[in-house]
Amino acid sequence: IDDALIKGAQIATGGQPHALGGTFFQPTVVTGVTQKMRFAKEETFGPVAPLFRFHDEAEAIAMANDTEFGLAAYLFTQNAARQWRVPEALEYGMVGINTGLISNEVAPFGGVKQSGLGREGSRYGIEEYLELKYLCIDVSR
Repeated sequence: IDDALIKGAQIATGGQPHALGGTFFQPTVVTGVTQKMRFAKEETFGPVAPLFRFHDEAEAIAMANDTEFGLAAYLFTQNAARQWRVPEALEYGMVGINTGLISNEVAPFGGVKQSGLGREGSRYGIEEYLELKYLCIDVSR
């Protein structure tokens, strides 16, 4: 957040330690965020929503993919075609469409790029722990 504020972003809400203390932080919305800020290049784990402006869908996709990380992305739209087209173009392991809650025990949780390899949970998660073996048997003898 400090990096963004120094570079011209503004806090719309939150931005302070939470009353619970410790490492808890208020949910925070940051506006005026650009690709030159650390938000664009780091994987932030916290209640922070940096808002980036874009001109069109192609620019939004390019901005979202311009990172070495790829755990989760989120898309909010009422356009049925867009809800299929954009997630296909996003380089992320998971995409929430019209929701921010994408993790559960039956979903294949995991990212791409520097956000990890493989999945945990679901039937895909167990495959990471299995060894595949091919057997070819001549039954004519």
